[in-house]
Amino acid sequence: MAGSSRSEQRIGLLNGFAAYGMWGLVPLFWPLLKPAGAGEILAHRMVWSLAFVGVALLVVRRWAWAGELLRQPRRLALVTVAAAVITVNWGVYIWAVNSGHVVEASLGYFINPLVTIAMGVLLLKERLRPAQWAAVGTGFAAVLVLTVGYGQPPWISLCLALSFATYGLVKKKVNLGGVESLAAETAIQFLPALGYLLWLGAQGDSTFTTEGAGHAALLAATGVVTAIPMVCFGAAAIRVPLSTLGLLQYLAPVFQFLLGVLYFGEAMPPERWAGFGLVWLALTLLTWDALRTAHRTARTLRARLDQAGAGVTPVKGGAPRESGIVASGAPAPGSVGSEQLDTAARKP
Repeated sequence: MAGSSRSEQRIGLLNGFAAYGMWGLVPLFWPLLKPAGAGEILAHRMVWSLAFVGVALLVVRRWAWAGELLRQPRRLALVTVAAAVITVNWGVYIWAVNSGHVVEASLGYFINPLVTIAMGVLLLKERLRPAQWAAVGTGFAAVLVLTVGYGQPPWISLCLALSFATYGLVKKKVNLGGVESLAAETAIQFLPALGYLLWLGAQGDSTFTTEGAGHAALLAATGVVTAIPMVCFGAAAIRVPLSTLGLLQYLAPVFQFLLGVLYFGEAMPPERWAGFGLVWLALTLLTWDALRTAHRTARTLRARLDQAGAGVTPVKGGAPRESGIVASGAPAPGSVGSEQLDTAARKP
């Protein structure tokens, strides 16, 4: 049994590395689709993603959720909002990569946990621990430094972080699985995307049929590029702890940052290094606080179990009272929780 458990964890880790690795290396893919513009690439991604996921659902015969969703107008409305927000996220990311802003795009996913925390405080009235406040303050200082460095606010990063954090908030309310939510959202995106592609064709501006079979195949592959990492992520999520996935999530922006600097040769003057350094300091604080909280919670649970096994009544109020600690030992709010990890299926 122990050997089987270790084997499952190894499989989970490999799938986690594969998922976040593919999301981190995806900036290498979008430039291959030129001369197609960001709008055309985005529309193809929506259309072919639905085709790929639809076939997958047919194979595994998982359609019961669709009927339930259609009978719940509020959840359907939330899925529509999620589809709109992730459309913005995907579109901005594709445009950023193909316009030479890979580093700034990576920053958006570095600061996403900080933006999620801020939204939790402002919209959900969540209480933060001192380390979380310090992380948010450091992240805010980083944005100010980067604003000076870029000569303007890093709007690409902020747009990506805000859209993805909003998406995560909406996803928390919808409560659909990764494959099912991708199918529902791309089903909503499908008709507008297909209509846009048909309009491009009528205007003579479509590259799908004019740039050769190889180019058409690459555009169709956007569905695979979207769905395959999500499948690997799903395999990892059920086999490794959330805290481990929370650490793995930083692989994607790290790879994107390295590609931007080392492969695409984007400039990194001192003020940008300073801004990124502050962001990394904020994330270090956040990760340390989340791991410490998870460790303290697990220790408290073990103590209670030991007391119960010995027939001793646990001391009332013996558990830590800091906000964000949950009985399962999952990461605290502002780190990576299960609903945030599920939204990783929409990483660029």
